[in-house]
Amino acid sequence: MATTSPNSKSTTNATTTKKTATKKLIPGISEEVITELSKEINSMLSFAVYNGITVNTDVNALIQNSNVDDLINAHNLLCKNVAPATPKSIRFTKQLNQESNEKSIFNKLPLLRNLILLALFFLVAYIATGMTTEVNNDSLDKGIMENSGIPLLLNIVYLSSIAGLGVLFYLLKDVSTSLKNGSLIPENAISYLSQIILGIIAGLIMSEIIAFYTTDPQKINLFNKSVLALVGGFSSDAIFSILQGIINRIKNIFLISNPSN
Repeated sequence: MATTSPNSKSTTNATTTKKTATKKLIPGISEEVITELSKEINSMLSFAVYNGITVNTDVNALIQNSNVDDLINAHNLLCKNVAPATPKSIRFTKQLNQESNEKSIFNKLPLLRNLILLALFFLVAYIATGMTTEVNNDSLDKGIMENSGIPLLLNIVYLSSIAGLGVLFYLLKDVSTSLKNGSLIPENAISYLSQIILGIIAGLIMSEIIAFYTTDPQKINLFNKSVLALVGGFSSDAIFSILQGIINRIKNIFLISNPSN
């Protein structure tokens, strides 16, 4: 009977360990990623069939081969077919429907509920401040610079509530469109919060700073400032882009005048 020496066993073990380590160091797509690709492809196919979306027939041949390159190409084609929905938004929508079948839409989607509650809050603030005697044409004409005390606070709350209604009008429409298209993702809750804050700031900028520089102060009345606050809240992204464009132009002027920098 042949015997195996301890040295040969250790050599064999060392060789096996080296081969295993070499396999782990080989670059490439892991099995987890390939499995995830397959799941997302099936999820997008199911979403497209359920919603009557036209699917590129080339996907069928690509899926049957199960090659990594073919799976990636199939994934790219399906992403174009189901856009603006994404695999992430499709998974989120499916999860909402599966985990809360017996719940109302407000319990299924806390984001929608919170936006509606905020809209009601701004509406109450708008009505409450608008009914006070301190909020009128004369106090709004004075603006932030000449107002003080309670009248100033009430006027700011009044304009902020209108700006808040404007931005929530936009966001509620955006949420309904996202739900219809299946493009809603969990991160929207964070981005919508920042948009509400930006909308209120934009509304105050439009109603106070821009209206402050009109040629005829008599034209600054309750209607004009309210409309400017509403437009500022609704189009906060546009106002941000305008201000960013102005800053970029100013920076370019200084860069041209100082080419050494």
